[in-house]
Amino acid sequence: KKVILADSLAGFADAVFAVPATGATLSFVEAWGGALCYSLQLYFDFSGYSDMAIGLSRMFGIVLPLNFHSPYKSQNIIEFWRRWHMTLSRFLKDYLYIPMGGSRKGKPQRYINIMLTMLLGGLWHGAGWTFVIWGGLHGMYLVVNHGWHSLRRRIGLDPKNPLLRPMHAFAVLLTFLSVVIAWVVFRAESYTIAIAILKSMAGLNGLTFPAAWLSTYGLFGHWLSSVGVEFSVTNSLITRSALIWIGICMLIVWCAPNTQQIMSAYKPALDVPPGKTVKFRWTPTVFNAVLVWLFGFIALINLSKKSTFLYFQF
Repeated sequence: KKVILADSLAGFADAVFAVPATGATLSFVEAWGGALCYSLQLYFDFSGYSDMAIGLSRMFGIVLPLNFHSPYKSQNIIEFWRRWHMTLSRFLKDYLYIPMGGSRKGKPQRYINIMLTMLLGGLWHGAGWTFVIWGGLHGMYLVVNHGWHSLRRRIGLDPKNPLLRPMHAFAVLLTFLSVVIAWVVFRAESYTIAIAILKSMAGLNGLTFPAAWLSTYGLFGHWLSSVGVEFSVTNSLITRSALIWIGICMLIVWCAPNTQQIMSAYKPALDVPPGKTVKFRWTPTVFNAVLVWLFGFIALINLSKKSTFLYFQF
């Protein structure tokens, strides 16, 4: 996850986030490509580190709490924070949110407590305004999410009831896009760089696609051109290989079982939520032994590449 997936995405993300500081403008595709590459890089980096911590501890007979549980499959921001950096979420809840009063002093105070908790959670990541704004964004997301749940209860709908499949897919996509937008602020070196990238993502600098795509899309490309989509020479930061990596990683994120589900027969961590038995559940077979050896070998031969440690300032 770290060496093969995260580090393969890192170069594309770094190149995109470096452009606004030079005064150049990112295209729509480049901005979204860079944002997605960073979101997936951070996902597999953090997921890999969490797996390594749990696995190394198990080798010494210590069982750690679960810290990462497929957060990009979340259907809302509340669920996202129950799946992403779960140990930090519990710390913020137990030592900030609840001591400030939690939800015991009415809804207005509850929403204020949520915002203050997330602002301080953002500041914990680094002494910079981008981290504070990132925390504020997630605080706002959580307030809106809790308000939406309250509204649904008023009209007799239980937020805990499962959504129909199309609505569930829409909710997962909306949550994911909200998280990606916040990650842009988190990753950017400054507030102005974040705004420049978000403007390109919003299409405020025009919907510019690489010129080579016009012939690739054929009639569809010419139709896009006729409705105002521009095909021209771009910075070529998001190449075809970047799009392939994004596609592969999104399939893994949304369609594949996670490590805890694969290893569920061996109870890899504390407090693993119950779930359906997955198809690729681990069993000690010769095939799986060869598969682990193969993944390990590929990771080892890629260790010579440049590898970024994302958490040095936290």
